[in-house]
Amino acid sequence: MDNKENILEALNFIDPASLSYTDWLRVGLSLKQEGFSCAVWDNWSRSDKRYKQGECERKWAGFSGSSKPVTGATIVQMAKDNGYRVVTAHSENMCMDWNDVIEYDGYEEKDDRLKPTEQLALYLQTLFASDDYVGLITNDSFNDKDGKWKPMRGVFDRTQKELLELLRKYPDDLGATIGDWKPEAGAWIRINALDGKGARKENVTSYKFTLIECDSIPLSEQRKAYETLNLPIAALVYSGSKSLHAVVHIDAKDKKEYLERTEFLYSYLKEKGLDFDIQNKDENRMSRLPGATRNGKEQSLLGVNIGPLTYSDWLESLNEEELIEDNISEMVKNPPMLAPEIIEGVLRKGHKLLLSGASKSGKSFALIELSICFAEGLKFLGFQCKKSKVVYINFEIDRASTIKRFIDVYAALGVKNPLDNIIALNLRGKAKPLNELVPTLVKKYKGKGIDVFIIDPIYKVITGDENNATEMAQFCNQFDKICDQLNATIIYAHHHSKGTQGSKTAQDRSSGSGVFSRDPDAIMDFIELDLKEEFRKQYLDDDTTDSAWQVEFITREFRKPKTRKCWFKYPLHVLAGDELNTQYAKGEAPETKVAHKNSRKEKLISAYEVNNLDGNGVALDVLAEYLEMSTRTMRRYIAENTEFVIKDNIVKLAKNRVVTEWQKSYLLHK
Repeated sequence: MDNKENILEALNFIDPASLSYTDWLRVGLSLKQEGFSCAVWDNWSRSDKRYKQGECERKWAGFSGSSKPVTGATIVQMAKDNGYRVVTAHSENMCMDWNDVIEYDGYEEKDDRLKPTEQLALYLQTLFASDDYVGLITNDSFNDKDGKWKPMRGVFDRTQKELLELLRKYPDDLGATIGDWKPEAGAWIRINALDGKGARKENVTSYKFTLIECDSIPLSEQRKAYETLNLPIAALVYSGSKSLHAVVHIDAKDKKEYLERTEFLYSYLKEKGLDFDIQNKDENRMSRLPGATRNGKEQSLLGVNIGPLTYSDWLESLNEEELIEDNISEMVKNPPMLAPEIIEGVLRKGHKLLLSGASKSGKSFALIELSICFAEGLKFLGFQCKKSKVVYINFEIDRASTIKRFIDVYAALGVKNPLDNIIALNLRGKAKPLNELVPTLVKKYKGKGIDVFIIDPIYKVITGDENNATEMAQFCNQFDKICDQLNATIIYAHHHSKGTQGSKTAQDRSSGSGVFSRDPDAIMDFIELDLKEEFRKQYLDDDTTDSAWQVEFITREFRKPKTRKCWFKYPLHVLAGDELNTQYAKGEAPETKVAHKNSRKEKLISAYEVNNLDGNGVALDVLAEYLEMSTRTMRRYIAENTEFVIKDNIVKLAKNRVVTEWQKSYLLHK
């Protein structure tokens, strides 16, 4: 192979952006020494953001001869440090090449690469089990009208074990194992196991791998892209031409899952701006066979088990966010643009909202109404919704009933000609874990301009124990994927825990781990009002099914909206007038509050008596710790009870409070 061709090929494996200024100059010196024009150096340097127009020409003019010149071997060695490999002379007919011992700059290179047979052996051990049949294509190829060599059926009747035995028997002759191949065409190997009866799709017995290839960018950029994307690469092979073949883990249990996972992978690659060959999705796809030669260049095995070891590991790694550092002083001067409000004063686009409420509280109707308010640009409970495209995902009721509810809500809102802004996914009986659903949603709706995803309800797609904070944190991370990858808002419904909820805050009413209520950017909580009998007689007919609700809000980015009270008048939630002002949520009525207050008083007195051993009072923090609450809450409890005072962070009895019998007894025996 011509030295200049080797140097140009090696140059493709060097990223100028990764070099120091000195090494960048050494590349220029090498190119000039080998007789190249300055244009080669200049064109190669342009991919570095440090590139300055005219700098290469100025430096080039200053390069002069040296007693120890920097030669092309410098470039070759830099490329080899990045994975570049060139062919060893395997026969007397091949000239000495750059893989032989070369002296340059006082450095003697040693060739410690695997032999062709060793490369194939390692490849087979990595991708196949001992009893897997392996498809090989050597001499079975043809030259098409475009002048490209195309593989054909090949052979498929030998197992990995049989091939390894032959490689060990003939360690210096790859052809003795795989047969002769056309030197101008090279050789191929199928990346998935076969049944030994054929090489069609129906003969594939495992769906472990897919092939990633991109020859539209330089080799160095291909290598850099694979590393940056952290792909689960089982084997990386230099094709002997313009591309690096990455055999990537898919680890599918069947063809259906294989297709789903490859679609997601390729969508992800496209999203990252990489133009990969989509023809490589086939499960019986062929890759270049490592160790064989092609037009004098070795189809080299560059590495195995690069990046995550499984598809699942890679998928999990996508959740790991890069650390992004912001210079706050600069941000203050030039603040980033905030996402637009999608519910005025409550929620921004790309954020998350939890709609919580008791079972049968009308959450589904509220979500349907909210969907329509987005689609039509209407108000929901007085809050303006931005006109948006919505995907409503129903897991709970049948398709016909869902459509009936939409029809009823549209009619109640007075919308006669609905805009085409809502897609309903009716998945009752078809629910699958959220971590499996999200990739499907991303693949299906990427680039479709969907603004809002509504999930009703989430208990149908929960994986793990809803009371386990760690497992629920992982579950909630799936919502972030929808927000980030689709630039969409997600709204989801969840039910209250059992028991009376009126004494709790809106944040603490949702069932399960507190992660549910602390993860979203906003909460809209529905709790039923406890309507007294005389009130019902005054405002409701005997046969009414209407119910009254208190809607409370928690917001992360906005001033907390005022609590609102509404009627549920089928099928809408309608803001109430003043008539509900005197009605309380169940467990929140004044008499209930008095009971809670008395209970707190009793606990405080008991705790004080236990800890006031010397009769001189109790430190505030000691009392708070005993009752397992913050000092702030402790101060509030004491403020409710006039029997106690706080002075210098010591809790004492007020002057009009007598010493208890317990204290008297303790002091007498002290």
